[in-house]
Amino acid sequence: MDFVPLGLAADLVILTVRDGRLQVLLIRRGIPPYEGRWALPGGFVRPDEDLETTARRELAEETGLPTERIHLEQVATYGAPDRDPRGRVVSVAYLALVPDLPAPVAGSDAASASWIDVREAGRLAFDHDRILADGVERARAKLEYSPLATAFCPPEFTISELRGVYEAVWGTPLDPRNFHRKVTKTPGFVAPLGTTTTRDGGRPAQLFHRGTATTLHPPMTRA
Repeated sequence: MDFVPLGLAADLVILTVRDGRLQVLLIRRGIPPYEGRWALPGGFVRPDEDLETTARRELAEETGLPTERIHLEQVATYGAPDRDPRGRVVSVAYLALVPDLPAPVAGSDAASASWIDVREAGRLAFDHDRILADGVERARAKLEYSPLATAFCPPEFTISELRGVYEAVWGTPLDPRNFHRKVTKTPGFVAPLGTTTTRDGGRPAQLFHRGTATTLHPPMTRA
């Protein structure tokens, strides 16, 4: 049986909410192919690495961001024959939802790194448009049936701040009262701290932290 030599890579869709907008971490490529184009962080798997180790190493090398705070999960595998002009490369994409992190610092083969509004990402290198779209849709879906939206929040947050995450990720405004009722009535979604804050403006708002639930029943439907 004939075998085609393959390259194995890991790419990352790192999403956060900044200034009320869903943003993705992109690097501007400093080397060919696609030199000067925006792309997702990522790179080739080394012989002594597993996939997640590669993903974390590339994230640190290309952006300078700390990786120990970031939970990664696989989104999909991409293996179209012509996805990389250098040869046959299969890539495993990872998704992470993170709270607002420091500004990234480019390194390795990246000319620059930045948080970019998902709606303004433009044409990305390779097939990263598709990978980004798949990652965003995965994030939107996970916010329906899991408490993952709290990953975008600080350890202590208000219901208004949590609603802002849903609005940014889903790209649609939500009724504040209805959202508050759903969140506080869903078992294990959030837990009150017994303290308040005025950082939202107006009257003091109750502070919460993530509850113990791993899935939401009933789900937070986008409709």
